[in-house]
Amino acid sequence: MIENKLQHLFQHYLNAFRGYDLDGVTQCYHLPCTLNTPDNLVFINTAQQCQQEFLAIFSQLKEANTQKTLAQKANYQMVSDNICLVCIDWVFIDENEQIFADFAAVYHVLQIGDSLKIINVASHELSNSLMLEHSLVLS
Repeated sequence: MIENKLQHLFQHYLNAFRGYDLDGVTQCYHLPCTLNTPDNLVFINTAQQCQQEFLAIFSQLKEANTQKTLAQKANYQMVSDNICLVCIDWVFIDENEQIFADFAAVYHVLQIGDSLKIINVASHELSNSLMLEHSLVLS
């Protein structure tokens, strides 16, 4: 059952990225949450802050003429009854079929009632990708 919920959450997330849908991405996050990159840690407390962060990301993707957003590998593992880890290897491809960006992202996902929300994401180089217990299929 958790697998279906995770697939639904991250397929929605992937589709929101593909459509540059700020509301769609924001719906995937619990507020407050944190976004971590090797250079930066951002604490997000409001939907407006979340949208500002993803607007900047979407602007970079648009400037690079990103044509494809792919989740090459996705897997998960339960940590407790209501928290799981999800690792996704992302690839963003430009109009020339060149890789604009690729990285592994590790998500901490919280189950609240029947809903799943991302509470933290940490992005790393692909070489740091995790292989967790169960696979997810995203298209």
